[in-house]
Amino acid sequence: MRIERVAVNASPLITLFKSGQSDLLPRLFEAVVVPEAVWQEVAAAGSDDVASLGLTRCGWPIRAHVSPSPRVEIWNLGAGETAVLSRALAHPPERALVDDAAARRCAKTLGIPVLGTGGLLVLAKRRGLIASATAGLERLRAAGLWLSDDLFALLRAQAGE
Repeated sequence: MRIERVAVNASPLITLFKSGQSDLLPRLFEAVVVPEAVWQEVAAAGSDDVASLGLTRCGWPIRAHVSPSPRVEIWNLGAGETAVLSRALAHPPERALVDDAAARRCAKTLGIPVLGTGGLLVLAKRRGLIASATAGLERLRAAGLWLSDDLFALLRAQAGE
């Protein structure tokens, strides 16, 4: 099934903006939803922050108020993760774009489809939007996204590199 819509958490937004790869989001998906809690988290860094400035100036995010789902709230995740997973749960087949391990465990338990930031680069490579997932993954690491060596190798293999 082709992924057309995503609800995005702060970590993917921050690392994509800081690595200069945020333009992949509107190129990959017809709708990029940023829940209000996530928007506030990213924007709170101020006008000197690349991610904060980028998010508030670009025209593609759909800023959305999200009511937390009690099924997600019991996991005691952060406000952003709760909003993203609640949004995806309420709007299938929207995919949750999250990297946090606890959020991914919650999503798996609740049957919410997820995509990570590294997986986004694999998808971009498969759709012909980037020439090298490896280069993009290295840029994500330099921007602060933690990827184990094993995960880095797995993502490269999935991208055919």
